[in-house]
Amino acid sequence: CPGPTPGTLLNPHAGFRPAQLHDRPKIVTQSDTTTGTVHVVDDDDSLRRSLQWLLESVGLTVETFSSAADFLARYRRGAPGCILLDLRMPGLSGLELHESFAEEGISLPVIFLTGHGDVPAAVRAMKGGAVDFLEKPFRDHELLESIHAALQRDQDEREGRTERQGILARRATLTPREGEVLQLVVNGASNKVIASELGLSLKTVETHRSRVMRKMA
Repeated sequence: CPGPTPGTLLNPHAGFRPAQLHDRPKIVTQSDTTTGTVHVVDDDDSLRRSLQWLLESVGLTVETFSSAADFLARYRRGAPGCILLDLRMPGLSGLELHESFAEEGISLPVIFLTGHGDVPAAVRAMKGGAVDFLEKPFRDHELLESIHAALQRDQDEREGRTERQGILARRATLTPREGEVLQLVVNGASNKVIASELGLSLKTVETHRSRVMRKMA
């Protein structure tokens, strides 16, 4: 079936209808944003299809799930992207699914979707680290901007984890003495202070410090 025209309101009950937009913001496309899959979790079949059409029309990769249980069963742990998560679903709710992520080993940024103006749930979601909380119907550009932010957060967090893992791996190559020198260097100690603290000669500290800098580079 034909999809929406850009700048429409996404309404799960009435379908797509034109929005009165005078200065419509630029639609975010896959080339504008980071890579990753948008995981749509919603028990409404028509909304899942509409969201998939909209997101794929701007070049985003999409996977859809009909329930929280379906998502947990089929999501590939560690796959990059974000999740569009319906707040209220039969069985495990969106909030309950989000709160299970730590136990499940899932770190995807979440955008909550809801047809109910539930302020306490919105507060709970945002405190839990959600990227956004959108009430249906929502404008396509608002949704796409939230998705861009979520994909960017996911990329930034993945790069941060990779960088930390690299630092830890390099730290593991240091000898115990080099580790002591590194800690004092990090604390801002001069070579003279390090020598005094560790009972070493200044020349020995300079040698250790040079090795530390080489290994940690």
